[in-house]
Amino acid sequence: MNLWYCQPILIELARQFQVDDVGVSRIPVLLQAGYAVGIVLISPLGDIVRRRQLLLLLILTSGSLTIGLAITKSLRVFEVLSFLTAVVSITPQVSCDCSMCLAILSTNYPRQVLVPLAADLAPANRRATFISFIMAGLFMGVLLARVLSGIIAQFSSYHNVYWMGVGGQFLLLLVLYFITPDVPVKNEDISYYQIMKSMVKFAVTEPALIQSCLILFFSSSIFGGFWVTLTFLLNGAPYHYTTLIIGLFGLVGMVGICMAPLVGRSVDGLVPWMATLVAILLAIFSQIIQTFGGEISVAPIIIAIILLDVGAQATQVSLTSAIFSIAPEARSRLNSILILWVCYLGQVMGTAVGTKLYTEGGYKLSSGIRVVFGGMELLLLMLRGPHVSRTTWIGWEGGMNFRKKKADEKDDVTEVGISTPDEK
Repeated sequence: MNLWYCQPILIELARQFQVDDVGVSRIPVLLQAGYAVGIVLISPLGDIVRRRQLLLLLILTSGSLTIGLAITKSLRVFEVLSFLTAVVSITPQVSCDCSMCLAILSTNYPRQVLVPLAADLAPANRRATFISFIMAGLFMGVLLARVLSGIIAQFSSYHNVYWMGVGGQFLLLLVLYFITPDVPVKNEDISYYQIMKSMVKFAVTEPALIQSCLILFFSSSIFGGFWVTLTFLLNGAPYHYTTLIIGLFGLVGMVGICMAPLVGRSVDGLVPWMATLVAILLAIFSQIIQTFGGEISVAPIIIAIILLDVGAQATQVSLTSAIFSIAPEARSRLNSILILWVCYLGQVMGTAVGTKLYTEGGYKLSSGIRVVFGGMELLLLMLRGPHVSRTTWIGWEGGMNFRKKKADEKDDVTEVGISTPDEK
């Protein structure tokens, strides 16, 4: 939520710091960039140091930095603190050592974070369903931050948005201090350099991973650019909505998130390629509706939000579930690579390009470029067919069957190292 409090209150921040929309548009970009830095440089530490101490230190640091966001009156200081807060707001990617997961983490899953953990626990034919629930929680945090931020800023001051963040983080710190066990380091023989080297190797030698990262790059660009520029659209003509109403639009996005079980089950029944195709088409359709109807009526905006959230969620679930089959023993590292491209390189580009085009050319241009991003997703998907081998860079092979067969699911179970009932 630290990354998303600012979006509904960008107009308020512009007034506070006496700058225009372009002046505050750097804030969400810096937040996404900071998170990307944290994912690359800090997240791998969870494999080689005691995670309890790292987890508590990160939350303490992010909570302390948020105090600065609540009290500063300088835009430059606010930007620097936003970047640094995002760098250390990576606790979901560092540790999952809560009491519910302790038994698992302390035995068989020393490296896992939430999404890889879900993939490990799930049977192969339900993996996408399990992952979709975790993704729904992540998306819910994004949208809930917008809603709370808009409500608080409307009835008090935007400063109180960040004071709420301070209180929430220090409360979380207190809870985790008592419930998080001190699990020993599980990878004492692996250096930070070796972990980083293995991540680089995966990122340049696996065709399916590279293809998925590029698709998710454009998918998250659409998602990030849409939500940032939506704030400016709803605040201007013809709507002139208040910060409260703009924040409440996050509730519309929750409709799409509540469809997580349906999305997961649908993805489980299809080969990942076909599920990704449907998801991309939903996202493109949402942006076409938004481009031509967003400045006319609020109805196209609501439809676009629901379609985009379902499409973005389904794209991430389908590609993530497929990528985790590449190397089950390295799911955490594969997840870190995906997160870097998905959530943060893509969203940095989407928010930066979206706000610049909006301020220079209007909303239709800003929204239209997201249709182009969707077209790039389709092009990248078509380069590799639904049944190509792991080492195929470009091509089609293995037929055109788009639904999973039971035999395929059994093969998948064996591939990722999860025993079938007979094998047990």
